[in-house]
Parts: sequence; C-alpha cells; structure tokens
Amino acid sequence: MTTPAIILYGPPAAGKDTITAALHQLDPRYVGFGKLKLAAEHGDTTRYRLASASELQQLRADGLVIYENGRYGNRYVVDRPGLDAAFAAGQIPVVHMGQVVGVRALRAYEVDWLPVLLWCSREATSTRARLRGSIDVDARLTVWDETLQDLDIAARDDFALRIHTDHHQPNEAALLIDAALHRRTGRMMK
Repeated sequence: MTTPAIILYGPPAAGKDTITAALHQLDPRYVGFGKLKLAAEHGDTTRYRLASASELQQLRADGLVIYENGRYGNRYVVDRPGLDAAFAAGQIPVVHMGQVVGVRALRAYEVDWLPVLLWCSREATSTRARLRGSIDVDARLTVWDETLQDLDIAARDDFALRIHTDHHQPNEAALLIDAALHRRTGRMMK
C-alpha cells in the first residue's frame, strides 16, 4: 500500500482552505498541513506553525527543508519533520502550494502525492478576497497574475487533477479529489 498525500496548487482564493475543510468533513484523516511561517508580522497563525530565524537556519543546515518560499513579506516552509509528524499521526496531509517548483520539490518526500490544480478567475479571486475581509486584495490579485505566469512552466504531468472552482462547489471538489486519491492509491481509504 502506498502512503497518500495531497497537494492543492492554485492562486489566492481558489478554494484551497475551503476544499481542505470539505475533505476533512469526508474523512478526518485529511488535514491541512501547517507550514512553518517565519513572519514579518504574525498575521494568520491558525494555519501555520510559527518559526524563528534560528529554527529555520537549523532546519536548512540539517537538510530538513523540502521547500521554502517568500510571499506577502513572510517565509513559508514545508519541512520534513512536519510531514513526518503528520504521517506518524495517521493523517493524510493536504499541502497548499502556489508555485509549480514547490509542487515538484515535494516529490523529494517519497509518498504518493496527488497534485491538484485548483483554478478560479481573477474576478473570483477579487470577489472572494473581499468577501472574506482580506485587507490586501491588490497583493492577492498580483499573486493571481504571478500564478497564471507560473503555469507557463507547468508540464502536463505536474497535476493529476484540475478543478475549476468557479464551476464546482467545495464539497463536489472534495469528492473529486477523494475519488482520484482512491484510484491513485489502488485501495479504499476508509
């Protein structure tokens, strides 16, 4: 049997958090992976594990950083110990990514990744960001533009599944992802 994990790639407000919650409703083993966050300002700490500069430096020195990127003035890290802990707890981690190189970097952690491209229109990103009270809508639209450009380097096999979240409700998207993961791993998950 293979060990499953999910990557949700997409622009801001494409539904990564909402679909992760819908997946968790289907099966509580689906859990949003809390990336390490080295923040200029702490902001959202509910989805992240806060780290200090010295902790990040030690992880780098020990070769335990799988992927690291900067966005919104912060550093975000997918770390090997964090993934190890998720799998040890029996979870199916759902990792949110916004860069194709990050999707590819996660393959260094050898599990059966199901990479999913979530997409929505720029207008949907703007509307959703405003509705959820984002104070940095312009920055999120800039990232939407960057994500569209980022897809220029994507290969056909970078994503096993593509879901346009303007056309699918979160529970529908979760069912599609769950079914794809079942097919991919060749077993029933429950």
